[in-house]
Amino acid sequence: MPVRTGRQILARVLRRAFAGVVLTTALVYAIDYAVLRYRIATNHSPFGKITVRPYYAVPEKNHKTEFLFNGPEDQTCVHSLFPQEGDSPCWYLSRHRDQRIDL
Repeated sequence: MPVRTGRQILARVLRRAFAGVVLTTALVYAIDYAVLRYRIATNHSPFGKITVRPYYAVPEKNHKTEFLFNGPEDQTCVHSLFPQEGDSPCWYLSRHRDQRIDL
């Protein structure tokens, strides 16, 4: 049996830890997607609406930024952990109601 150095052992542990994190994240995402599909199929309120306040950040020639504010608007969100179906999660939108749009 060949003798392994500390560097080889550390590299192996880090590779396994990284693979574990990637697999766990993929599994959680897949479960989140399956739960969302179930909620859509059984019509258990998979989507919600959050009122957001978008504003535009317009750069000017003098290296300043002008802010143009729009009125509040409703944005569709999804009740899940991750963004699904092209919508942001409701938990994220409820904490980020001001939405900056850079031009």
